[in-house]
Parts: sequence; C-alpha cells; structure tokens
Amino acid sequence: MGWWIWQRALCAAVFLFILSEWRFCGALRLLPPSSSAQKVQMLGASPGLKAEEARHEAPVDTHLRSNLTKRSLAGCGNGNPVDDCWRCNSNWDQNRQQLASCSLGFGKNAIGGKNGQIYVVTDDSDEDVVNPKEGTLRYGVIQSEPLWIVFSRNMNIKLKQELIMNSYKTLDGRGHNVHIAGGACLTVQYVNNIIIHNIHIHDCKSTGPADVRSSPSHYGQRGKSDGDAINIFGSHDIWVDHCYFSRCADGLVDVIQGSTDVTISNNYFEDHDKVMLLGAHPKDSMDKGMRVTIAFNHFGENLIERMPRCRQGTFHIVNNNYQGWGMYAIGGSEDPVINSEGNRFFAPDARFKKEVTKRIDDGGNYDEDSWNWRSSGDMFLNGAFFTKSGAPSANTQIYGKATSFSARPAVMVEGMTNDAGPLAL
Repeated sequence: MGWWIWQRALCAAVFLFILSEWRFCGALRLLPPSSSAQKVQMLGASPGLKAEEARHEAPVDTHLRSNLTKRSLAGCGNGNPVDDCWRCNSNWDQNRQQLASCSLGFGKNAIGGKNGQIYVVTDDSDEDVVNPKEGTLRYGVIQSEPLWIVFSRNMNIKLKQELIMNSYKTLDGRGHNVHIAGGACLTVQYVNNIIIHNIHIHDCKSTGPADVRSSPSHYGQRGKSDGDAINIFGSHDIWVDHCYFSRCADGLVDVIQGSTDVTISNNYFEDHDKVMLLGAHPKDSMDKGMRVTIAFNHFGENLIERMPRCRQGTFHIVNNNYQGWGMYAIGGSEDPVINSEGNRFFAPDARFKKEVTKRIDDGGNYDEDSWNWRSSGDMFLNGAFFTKSGAPSANTQIYGKATSFSARPAVMVEGMTNDAGPLAL
C-alpha cells in the first residue's frame, strides 16, 4: 500500500513538472522581443540603413537578414534604369557624383557639377539676393565653377526672388527632406549642364521686379517672374529627377525659348492645372530643334492638363504613369513630333474625358493630319484612348529621331514609378 502511494506521488510530481514546463514555454512564446531584437527591427525599417550595419547590431536569422537587405536597397532592380544605376550601391553617399552617369534620354549628357567641389548648404535663409551669404543655396548656385550642392539637414527654403542658376551645378537633396516652397523658385536661363535631384518644389509664387545676382560678377534688374517651379529658358543639357511638384502660380516645369536636350524623369506631380509647357509661343521658331524626354514620372491626383503640352519640337514620352487628368494628358500644336511609348494611362471616370490627346489651335499651323503623333506599347485603362496621326510611310525615320532610349513594357510602369518623387534615403 505504501509503495502504491509513493508511485502516485511520483506520477503527480512528474505531471506537475511537465505542466509547469509547458506553461513556461508558452510564456516564452508570448514574451515581447528583447531590446536587441527590437533594435534590429527598427533599423531594418529605416530606408537608409545599410544591410551590413544591421548585421553588426545583433544576431539575426538568414530570412530576416534577406528582408533587411531588400528594404535597405528598395528601388534597386525594379527595372527603372535610372534607379538601378545608383541605388543598387549601398554606399551611394560615398560617391554622390556617380549620379551624373545615370541620366538617359535627350538630357543624358547633363553632368551638373560632376568633378567639381562639394558645396554644403548650411543656411536656409535668403535675406540678400544681390549679395548672398556664404552657406546659403543662392550663394552656391551663382558660382562660376562646377559645384555639387548638398544640404546639411532637412530644410524649408523660402526664396525672396527667383533663384538664378549658373552652369555646371547639381542640386542633390538625397539624405535630407529639402523643400523650396512658399516663395520664388528656380530659373535655369541661358546655362547648361544642370542636375536637379530629390527636391520638393511647390507653392511657388510670382515675385519681382527686383535686382537679383546671377553670377559672382553680375547682378541686374529682373522683371516679374511667372511663378513656375522650374523655368528652363534658352538652356541645354538639363536633367530634373526625383523631385516633387505641385500648386505653383503658373507652370510646374516649363522648357522654352530654344531649350533642348532635357530629361524630366522620376518626378511626382499633383494638385495643379498647367503641369508642363514645352515651347511657349507659336512663333518661337527656335523651338523646332527642341528635344525633351519625359520618363518614369507619376502624374498623380488633381492634374488638369499639359502632361506635357508640346510645340514644334521632338518629344519622347515614355514609361510614365498617368493616374488621370481633368482635360487631357498630352497636347500640342505647331507640328510637334510626339512619340508615346510604354506609358500607363488610366482615364478619369467622366464619360467625355477618356481621350489622352488634344490637338490645340492657337493660331499656328493647324494641319493636324500631318502632325506625327504615335502611340506604341501604351497601356490604356478605364476607357482611355490615344488619337494617332501622321504619314505612315515616314514613321520609321521620324520616330527614330524621337526615340531617346528603349522603352520598357507598360506592365512594368507601376513598379518602376513606385518611388517617383523625392526619396527617403
């Protein structure tokens, strides 16, 4: 009898031990992650984290390490040739000027401030537009020598008067949240080799007349500015990439007065009427030689027209994502050559706003049957359609001149434009 009592007591003890272990293990499964694990997760969520840094913070399994690497290199390998050129390098910030080799299209030769010194904007003020203070953005852009201009921190720069840029300059906002807003904006006039990258440019106002300095040796009277975000006037070899544009007094990006060899890529546009003007007047014969590439941009909500509006020149509109339009997406007059390739057009729901194109009679040549407008490989959604025109026998030669690089399939456009606009690096 004593033996039987002892055996029952032993079984009970074993049962209690197993039960306590099971509860303990269950408790372990419910415990929050350790502080070191939390740190790795937060670092992994940071867009600018290098995968190697994450590995040194705390041990992490292979699967999580792979995911960390993907997050840190987001935007690399999605088929966007501009981003694939530099974002696959996790040490891009150690060689910022590599970016100058990544442009494509008609503005592919724009080198900006490549091979120049790094100029750091440390002062976000703009108090004196005739004698700007060293450390300000205005002081940097007017210098005569090539400069690669970066920013020391997040900045909101409100310009008193238009910012007149000198040749061979790069504005590189990567790594910080840089806004030029609430005042005057950028003028690129009679210069060349300009790169504007990773800047928010919005809510621009018309300013002037005023004296404004344009170089270390010259300042002069400027008339009233239009209030464009970027006005490109009589200039060449210009690249505008990964910027944000909205809500300006006039246009967002204007390319006029004989400007040529311009690429506008990877930008995010929203909340504006007249988005992009390529050629300002019917009688501007100097614009017949204009060549502009519009690529990988996201045309977002509440845009009305001019995405772009073209006159006389040659325009390659390729792999852009159109979320809708109020009047039309692509318009023109005066015999422009428009080559639309691999774009994604999602029409508005309104029944009479499905057409992508608009031929405009502004008093110039209106023989629209002779204008060469082509759609090749475009994707049309929600009833969108493109009205073509031109001489079929001449298409091969004409569109060869209007092709600035090889288009990707339209089905890739959503992925390639996911990171349009300024990047959080």
